[in-house]
Amino acid sequence: MNKKKRLKILNLFKEKYGLKRKTELFFSSPFELLISVILSAQTRDKMVNSITKKLFNFANTPKKMILLGKKKLIFFLKKIGLFRTKANNIIKTCKILLKKYNGFIPNNRKDLESLPGVGRKTANVILNIIFKKNTIAVDTHVFRVSNRTGFATAKNPKQVELILLKVVPIKLKLYLHTWFVFHGKNFCMAKKTKCKRCIINKLCEYKKLI
Repeated sequence: MNKKKRLKILNLFKEKYGLKRKTELFFSSPFELLISVILSAQTRDKMVNSITKKLFNFANTPKKMILLGKKKLIFFLKKIGLFRTKANNIIKTCKILLKKYNGFIPNNRKDLESLPGVGRKTANVILNIIFKKNTIAVDTHVFRVSNRTGFATAKNPKQVELILLKVVPIKLKLYLHTWFVFHGKNFCMAKKTKCKRCIINKLCEYKKLI
């Protein structure tokens, strides 16, 4: 896809969705967002929210989470995939946060990715939403929309991320993840696309439109 077409797509998204950074995960602190994103791996946001709504009433800080303990944490998480692994990672992460960062969330990729359960995507979400860094988290929705539309085509999320960081103007990098996730969930879904209602259907390079 050429630069001119990409800019037209971004301007249409900007006009429709606005300059806001959003996530469908519910949180009221950086720590709550970190835990929610860790839990969101292979789990729908709706399910994560239903769990954290109860969990955060009991444990919404690293110290409280450790005091809650792994067994009780597992009880809260048992409805989601990989719940035992996630519980282990959360407890380990909380201990590191208290020991190395006084309970605060680190504001750089290296330290974030050193936390158990935190990968590149999770780190990008935290850096973007909490610290307003120009990172672009490539989840399944961003990956699908990027490849399907022809906006940024690559075989894996990291490659897509590197392309997006290169071709998206600096002033719009902060919002791209939000726009693509919303578009992927509401118009450019995995199975049933809504191409006829899509605001970028005249610019999209999806073969189904040809």
